[in-house]
This record gives sequence, C-alpha cells and structure tokens, in this order.
Amino acid sequence: MKQSLFEHRYRAEWEQFSLMLERLERDRKATGVDRFPGAYRRICQQLALARERGYSSFLIDSLQQLALRGHQQLYRHRSRLSANVLGFILAGFPRLVREQWRFVLAAGLMFFGSLTGFALLVYLFPELIYNLIPAEQVSEMQSMYDPDAGHLGRSAERAASEDWVMFGYYIMHNIGIAFQTFASGLLFGLGSAFFLVFNGLMIGAVAGHLTQIGFGQTFWSFVIGHGAFELTAIALAGAAGLQLGWALIAPGRLPRAEALRLAARKSVLMICGVMLFLLIAAFIEAYWSSMTTPTPMTKYLVGAALWLLVAVYLLFAGRTRHAPE
Repeated sequence: MKQSLFEHRYRAEWEQFSLMLERLERDRKATGVDRFPGAYRRICQQLALARERGYSSFLIDSLQQLALRGHQQLYRHRSRLSANVLGFILAGFPRLVREQWRFVLAAGLMFFGSLTGFALLVYLFPELIYNLIPAEQVSEMQSMYDPDAGHLGRSAERAASEDWVMFGYYIMHNIGIAFQTFASGLLFGLGSAFFLVFNGLMIGAVAGHLTQIGFGQTFWSFVIGHGAFELTAIALAGAAGLQLGWALIAPGRLPRAEALRLAARKSVLMICGVMLFLLIAAFIEAYWSSMTTPTPMTKYLVGAALWLLVAVYLLFAGRTRHAPE
C-alpha cells in the first residue's frame, strides 16, 4: 500500500485519537473516552506497519509521538484503575455489605440457620442424613474423613502441581455454587432462598453425621480455616441474589426493569467481593487445610483467627473517622 493511500485511510482515526489524548491530558476524569485503549492499540499497529513498509520518517515520527502520548495516558489510567480496585477491596466491599445488611442478614439466617439446625438434628437423630444424602455418598464421605485413612493429608509424594490442580478445582466448584445461588435470585428471590437453605442442609448433614460417628476432629480441623471465607461467600452470594429478587417483587415507583437494573449494579459489585473471598478460600483449602503436619489445635486457632478476621473486615473496614466538632 502506498503511503498516500495509507494516510488517507487512517488520517481520520489519528485525528480522533489526538482529540481523545488532548481531553485526557487536560482532565484525568474526562468522559466519553471508553474507546481509548482500543484506539491506542490500533495506533501501535499502524506505527508498526509504517516502519515495516519504510514510510517517511515524518509519518513514522508523528505516529510514534501519538503512541508515546497514548502510552502515558494508558499507564496513568491503569494506575487509577489499580487504585480503584484496591480501594474496593479495602473499603468499598465491606461498606457495600453493611449497606445491604438486611439482605445479608436474611441470607445468613437461611444459610447458617439451616446448617446449624440440621447439623444438630443429624447429630441427635443419625438416620436423618439418609433422607438427604444417598447411602453410597455417605460411605464415600466417611472414608474421606476417616482419621485412620489419612486421605486429607498431603503426603510426602504429593507434588506442588497437585496442590495447584486442587486450587483450580476448588475455585471452579465454589464459584459454580456461588453463581448458582446468586443468579437464581432472578426467580423473585426464591431460587436464592432455595439454594441457601439446600446448601446449608447439605453441609449441616455432613457436619452432624461426621461429628456423631467420631470423625469430628478430622472434619472440623479441615474445614474451619477455609470455611471462614467460603461459607461467608456463599451467604453473600445469596444476599446479592435476594436483592435482585426484591427489586422484582417490590420495585416501588420504578418500572421493574429499571429497579432490577439499579439493584444489579450493587449485586454485581457484591459478587466481585464474593469471588475474592472464594479465591482466598480455595488457596487456604489447597495449601493449608489438607496438611496433616499442624496439630488440630493449631488449625482450630488459625481457623478462629480467620473467622475473626472476616468478621472485623466486614464490620469495620472502610469506616471513616470523623473529627470531633
């Protein structure tokens, strides 16, 4: 392609990109520049083509100046994005949880209430577990947590790559449960309520049964660490789903579609925090929970510290201190 045709084809893009640059250079918070990253990549591609085809140094220098200015703006805005992400983790997410405390409370009661209630019932009436879980699965579960079997332990032969595989498995499995609990809230909240109670019953049945048959120390020392983040994440995913359902049930003066759209903004942000919790839970489960070297008491102490950390983070992180008047 001749240089004249190349310039004719792309000159409008260069001019538009230059205008975007000027706006960003004048105002860091300029709006209407959502296409900037894509436009920057195209400038870089066109600069590479101009060099490859041996176009004039004037054209190459002009494109290089645009690319350099674009790189500076892209780096600056990526730094701002990193700051925003860090701000959300340190303050925005716990504030959002506290802001939506009604849905969080409702979801917590459904999930943790069904979990503890059914765990107690199964502990007192062991045969109840077979009404919820097939006998074959109960047998498999017992073999997993048998103190004499050692299936949970990381043997000396277990490679780091296996830990990595389990880390990935836990992430996918837990995210699947959380997303199911969240997305089913679109069924007027009934889906989220169902999965909160169902998952609570399942976990409670396992906990009650294993404790009743004497495998409690193996089970509780395994789950207490990652459970702080994993179980909390499931409850928060349910809270986000309940918020979607409530927007459909009681939209107020807004049309249901608009009420749902507004609720979805906060719900999606909640799910972003849930994903972070599940990532932490998967890491702990893969690299700490399955270890047999630490004593059960050590795991209980670490687990208690993690539960306290989650509680303090959600209750107090992001609170601003007002100076006395």
